[in-house]
Amino acid sequence: MSKNKLLLIDGNSIAFRAFYAVQNYESFKTKTGLHTNAVLFFNNMLESILERESPTHVLIAFDAGKTTFRHGFFTDYKAGRSKTPGEFKEQMPYIRELIEAQGIKHYELMDYEADDIIGTMAKREANENCEVVIVSGDKDLTQLADDHIRVEVTSRGVSELVTYTPDFIQEKYGLKPLQIIDMKGLAGDSSDNIPGVTKVGEKTALKLLHEYGSVEGVYENIDELKKSKMKENLINDREQAFLSKKLATIDTDSPIEVEMSSLAYSGKDLDKLVPFYREMEFKQLLSKLDTSGMTGESETTEEIKFELVTSSSDITADMFSDEMSFYVEFLDKNYHNADIVGIAWGDTDKLFVVPGDEALHSTVLKEWLEDETKVKNVYDAKANYVLLNRYNIQLQGVKFDSLLGAYLIDTNDKSEDLADLAFNHEYFALETDETVYGKGAKLAIPEETVLADHLARKAKALTVLTPQLMEKLADKEQSDLFFEMELPLSKVLADMEIAGITVNAQRLQEMKQEFAIRLADIEKNIFEQAGEEFNLNSPKQLGVILFEKMGLPVIKKTKTGYSTAVDVLEQLKEQAPIVEDILTYRQIAKIQSTYVEGLLKVIHHDGKVHTRYVQTLTQTGRLSSVDPNLQNIPVRLEEGRKIRQAFIPRDPDWQIFSSDYSQIELRVLADIAKDQHMQDAFKEGQDIHTSTAMRVFGVPTPEEVTGNIRRQAKAVNFGIVYGISDYGLSQNLGISRQEAQTFIDKYFEKYPDIKTYMEEIVREAKDKGYVETLWHRRRYLPDINARNFNIRSFAERTAINTPIQGSAADILKIAMIEMAKRLKAEKMAATMLLQVHDELVFEAPKSEIPKLEALVKEVMENAVSLSVPLKVDSSTGNTWYEAK
Repeated sequence: MSKNKLLLIDGNSIAFRAFYAVQNYESFKTKTGLHTNAVLFFNNMLESILERESPTHVLIAFDAGKTTFRHGFFTDYKAGRSKTPGEFKEQMPYIRELIEAQGIKHYELMDYEADDIIGTMAKREANENCEVVIVSGDKDLTQLADDHIRVEVTSRGVSELVTYTPDFIQEKYGLKPLQIIDMKGLAGDSSDNIPGVTKVGEKTALKLLHEYGSVEGVYENIDELKKSKMKENLINDREQAFLSKKLATIDTDSPIEVEMSSLAYSGKDLDKLVPFYREMEFKQLLSKLDTSGMTGESETTEEIKFELVTSSSDITADMFSDEMSFYVEFLDKNYHNADIVGIAWGDTDKLFVVPGDEALHSTVLKEWLEDETKVKNVYDAKANYVLLNRYNIQLQGVKFDSLLGAYLIDTNDKSEDLADLAFNHEYFALETDETVYGKGAKLAIPEETVLADHLARKAKALTVLTPQLMEKLADKEQSDLFFEMELPLSKVLADMEIAGITVNAQRLQEMKQEFAIRLADIEKNIFEQAGEEFNLNSPKQLGVILFEKMGLPVIKKTKTGYSTAVDVLEQLKEQAPIVEDILTYRQIAKIQSTYVEGLLKVIHHDGKVHTRYVQTLTQTGRLSSVDPNLQNIPVRLEEGRKIRQAFIPRDPDWQIFSSDYSQIELRVLADIAKDQHMQDAFKEGQDIHTSTAMRVFGVPTPEEVTGNIRRQAKAVNFGIVYGISDYGLSQNLGISRQEAQTFIDKYFEKYPDIKTYMEEIVREAKDKGYVETLWHRRRYLPDINARNFNIRSFAERTAINTPIQGSAADILKIAMIEMAKRLKAEKMAATMLLQVHDELVFEAPKSEIPKLEALVKEVMENAVSLSVPLKVDSSTGNTWYEAK
C-alpha cells in the first residue's frame, strides 16, 4: 500500500504574506483596476509547494469570520490588529477561485480558525501510512509537529520555508512541540493579542519552561522562585497565563465535516484555470500551461494551415487578394536598422510565409504592396512603412493597424507583442515572442518550420482581430480618431523618420571638448569649497562632505546613508554655493553623456539621426521619441540649448524653420472650461500670464506687472492645468503653503468656470471610470475611486489634465497631417523633420522660407476651430539653435 501525503495550507496566513510579498502592489492590477498581487504570489507559492511535496491530498483552510469560540472567553482576542487593506480584501474571492481552478478543496468552519481545521485534520489523519505537511506564515501551528506531521513556516515573503519537526524545535528552543503552547501562555503573542505574563518575553519563558516544563509546572513551583519583580508578575497574572495558554491551544477535535477521500489531488483543472489566468491577465503563467490535455482542442496548439515559400521567384499573383493581413517580423525594436526575420500574409482561407527578407525581392509582392486598391491590415503601420522603404517599396492601401487600434481602445494596454495584444482581446491561438525566440542572451531564431508557424499565426491573428477592434473603436466613438488622425499620422511620422535630420558631428566633438573643460572647472571649484577631493559621482562620499564635514541639514536619509537626490539639493542650494555647483555639474555631465556622446553614437551613414516616434506609449496621446530621444534635450540650461547647434539643414542653401503653438494647453483649457475671462484674454491678444497676474494679484495695469509677479502667475496658470496642490505650488515658488493656497483660492475666484470644470471632470471620471479629449481619445482611470488618498488624488489630477494635454496633442497631430498634405499639394521642397511636443521643425531652401512661414501659420492656426484663437510663433536659422 503506497503512503499518502496530506498537504494542509493556512489560507489566510499565506494570502496575507502573498499580499505583502512586494512593496508596490499598485503595479499589479488588471485593466479593470483589480489588484492581483496577492492572487499572483499565492499562486506562485502554491505551485512551488505542490511541486516540492507532490501530495496525494490537499486542503486549504480559511478563517470563517472575525469571531471564534475563543472570543467567548476573551473578547479582546486578536483585537488591535490594523485594518485589513481593501486592496487585499478584494482579492480573497479570487484566491478561493484560484484554489478551485488548481484542483484543490478549500474549507472554513463558523466559530473556528483555519488553525483548528488544520489541527483536527492533521491529528486525525497522521499515521504510519499518511505523512502530513502543514504550510503557514505563522509559527502557531508548530505545536502540531510530531513524527508524522511536519510544519513548514514561511520566512521570507512566500518563497522560503523553514521546516519545523520535533527535532528542529528541540534544537531551536529546547522544547517539545506541545510546549510551544506553554511558551505562548507565558510570553503571550502580540500579533493575536494574547496577553501572557507582564514583562515575560520569549527568553524568560524558555528559561522557566526548561526548568519546570509547563505553565502548570511553573505555578506548582512558584514558591521556589526567588523574590523578584518577575515572580510578582507571575503571581499577579496567574489567571492571565492560563487564559493565554488556552487561547494559544489549537483545537484538534473541531467539528469539521471533511473526509480525506474528498481531498484527493489529481492536478490542475485547466478548464477553470485557463479562463481564470486570462481574467487575471497572468500571461506568463498562461503560456507555461500544458493545455494539450484540455477538454476541447487547445487554441495555441491548434494546427494552422499555411504555405511555406522559400524563394521570391515562387511568389505568384494568385497568392494575393483584394484584402489581406500583412505582417513583417523583426526582433530589434529599432526598425531603422533591424534585420527582417520573415514575412507573412493571408486571410481566413490562405496564409503564406517567407523566412528572412527574401519576399521583399519579389516584384509581384512589391506591386501588391504598392497598389493602393489592395487593402492591407497590419501591425505597426509606421514600422512597416519604414522597413519596406529600405527595400524601395512604398507601402500603400493600409486599412487597419491593430497596434494603433488596441492602443486607442485602452491606453493602459502597453502590449509590445502581438500575442499579448491578441490575449487582451480574447484571441489565444498565438504564442508570445519570448516563448518562440527566447530573450536576452538566449534570443535565437528557431528552426524554419517553427518560425513559419509562428508568423502564419500572427498573420491570421491580424485577420481575426481587425474586425473586432474596428467594432470596439466604433462602440467608443473612436473611429474618426483612428481613421482620420492616428492612421494617417503613422504615414506622416514614417516620412519624417525616413527623412531624418542632419547632424554636424564636428560641432558635437567641439562641444565635447568645451563641456569637458567646463566640467573640470566646476569640479575644481567644488573641491576647493569642500577642502578636499572626492568622487563627485558617489552619493555616499558626497553625503559625507555635505552633511558631516560641511554640516548642512540632513533632509532625507537612505538605506546606505544621506540622500543627495536633486529634490534634496534644490532645498539646500540657498544655504551653500557648493550645492548649486553640484547641481550644475550633474546637469552638464548628463548633457555630455546623453546628448553629446549619445548623439555621436547614433548618427547613420547618411550623416543624419533617424529618431523613432512612439505613437502608442503615452496615455494622453502625446508622441514620444526614442533612438535618440530628441524631445528631451534640456533647454533651460545654456549648455543644453547648445546641443541644438549640431542640428543643421541638409544643404548650405537651406535653413531650419521652427514653429510652435503659443500656450496651447491654456487655450484648450479656456475652451473646455468655457471660462469667459480667460477666453476674452486670448481673443484680445493679451499675454495670459500678465492677464492672470492682474486679475489674481490685483495689479491695475499690464505695465505694473513685474517679472516676478508674472512668473508667479505663470506658475499658477500651468499648475492649475496639472491640478497642482498648495504644497506643489509652494515648492515651485518657494513660498509657504498658506500663501500658495491663497493664490489658488484667488485664481478660482477670478476664474470660477475653471474650478467648475475641474470639479465636473473629476465627478465624471468617478462615474465613468475614464476621461476623454475633444476628439474622444479615452484614458481609463482605475484608481479614481481608490481608498488610498494619495493614489486617488493622483488619479483626480490626471482626470483634470488629460483632456487638456490630450486635446493639445490631438490638435498638433491634425496640423501635422494637414501640413504634410499641403506641402505635397504645393510641390514644395520643404520637409517636416521633427515634432517636439508643441513645436514642429522643418528644413527648406532659403527661397521657400517666406512661403513656408505663411503656410505653417495658415495651417497650424486653422487646424481646428476653438472658442479662442490658436497662435503660432515661428523662427528661422542656419541651425535648430538659431531657429529658437
